[in-house]
Amino acid sequence: MRLPISLKIFSITLALLALMVVVTWLSVLNFRNLNNQVRALSDWYLPLEQQVASVEILIRQQMVHMERVLAGMDAPDPDPEYLARESGSFDMRGVNADQIVDSSLRMLQEAEAQRDIQLDRATLAVLGRQLPAIQTARQHFHMTFRLFQIEAEEGNPRSQQRVRETLLREKDTVDIEIGKTLDLLNKLTQDTATRAKKEEARATQLNWIVTAIATALGLIFAAFVTRSLVDPVKRLLGGTRAVEAGDLGVEIQVRTHDELATLASSFNHMVVGLREKERIRETFGQYVDPRIVRNLLENRIAADRGERQVMTVFFSDLEGFTRLCEGLTPDAAVRFLNRYFTMMAEVVRDRQGIVDKYIGDSVMAFWGPPFTDPADHARLGCLAALGQMRKMEAFRAALPELFGVLHGLPEVNVRMGLASGDVTVGNIGSETSRGYTVIGDTVNLASRLEQANKFYGTRILVSEGTRTLAGEGFAFREIDSLRVAGKLEPVKVYELIGLADEISDSIRHAVQAYESGLAHYRAQDWDGAEAAFRDCLANAPGDKPSQVMLGRIAVFRQTPPESGWDGVWVATGK
Repeated sequence: MRLPISLKIFSITLALLALMVVVTWLSVLNFRNLNNQVRALSDWYLPLEQQVASVEILIRQQMVHMERVLAGMDAPDPDPEYLARESGSFDMRGVNADQIVDSSLRMLQEAEAQRDIQLDRATLAVLGRQLPAIQTARQHFHMTFRLFQIEAEEGNPRSQQRVRETLLREKDTVDIEIGKTLDLLNKLTQDTATRAKKEEARATQLNWIVTAIATALGLIFAAFVTRSLVDPVKRLLGGTRAVEAGDLGVEIQVRTHDELATLASSFNHMVVGLREKERIRETFGQYVDPRIVRNLLENRIAADRGERQVMTVFFSDLEGFTRLCEGLTPDAAVRFLNRYFTMMAEVVRDRQGIVDKYIGDSVMAFWGPPFTDPADHARLGCLAALGQMRKMEAFRAALPELFGVLHGLPEVNVRMGLASGDVTVGNIGSETSRGYTVIGDTVNLASRLEQANKFYGTRILVSEGTRTLAGEGFAFREIDSLRVAGKLEPVKVYELIGLADEISDSIRHAVQAYESGLAHYRAQDWDGAEAAFRDCLANAPGDKPSQVMLGRIAVFRQTPPESGWDGVWVATGK
């Protein structure tokens, strides 16, 4: 007997519903197991591993303070204040390490009380015995060092070499205990991650089975229904294939209140936690340049005083970054800035520069002794600026991959300013937090030059000092005489165009025409200045500084400058 189409559709619908019930039940089981592994990693295992790593860092810092105390005691004229300060720091690091161990033990107790999540309680019990062993070994190391200090103060010092060997052996004991604990935690996290991966593979296999069944049923359905139902089925099948071809990460976009949403939230938290941990590990060594740390430890840089040096200071800033961020998600903005800062810092360090700090989307760097040759810092700063400008082309080309879109990408441009001159350099800050940095008028001038690019339409502006010290290997163009905010004396401002041997003849002619126009402009020969600037535009169409100067000339024709005008332009803003 032939069944009506409506009954066929109804029968197939019932079959699909039954299949969906079975698949949902299996998926819930798989996702629940995966969620359990993810929670164990993100809530317990990774935080415990991070705390043990912090204890290891604190104990290594204790060793540094111990070595300083030993060296200070061995000096011909020991400094009591220095010894007391280093001894106090030694004690503080030990107290902090014990506090972290105590916190880890409390965390283990809390984990033992958890009943809604499956944890490796046997391994956690071993950790409960291992953590006190770390604490005991560390305290014994601490006590041994203190006994040596007491003996030294009472006039019965032992051989420092023997004491150091004893302390190193005890420190090795601490390292062994920490190593055992970290090995346990590493194995625990790796085993949990492996189980989570198996659960994910099982869920993926189930999705493939469901897709195959749905495809088969779709073919049967298309054979028994009228042509009017074929197109909707094709659209449904096309949507299914689109999901098949996508990343599994798209599952985290499910906006429901079921286990999928729980899995998406747990997965997001896990990924954020792992990404944050890796970011902290990578950026920890970026807070202080290794060269600064090495020079401080070797006492080639004074830790508590500054000095005057001639250096080159660099500032860069992304054009319109605030407006650009309005169109980005927080995650996209962070990925954008991280990629951008990595690129900029790489070029600076390749040219022996020091990245001083990141201020929002701005970068501050400097070149000078003792990190570069006193006669080479301006040249290296200019090379770094040109290198960053070349890197920007590759950065823009990578934006589609970074954002995952091909159209509607933001326009990314950067402005740079360099100034060379006297600065005060040293470790500046409070007693508890300091940074090796530079301050002074040269720093302020570099920042103002970066800002001056806005109203000249340029990309790299340098001071006259940088222009002079950089040498003849670069092509510069004098842009203007400028009185920047915060300075009474005018400064000559130059645009860094590129390397001298890479400039085309048309650009050379444009530079000559512009500088000729600038001379006529300062002499208030408006006709000669206008002709020269237009000649510059003919050789370099769209040249923004020429357009700015032509705009000024038009104003001065209507309102001539006051008597005694020196050709200096006053920057009214920062």
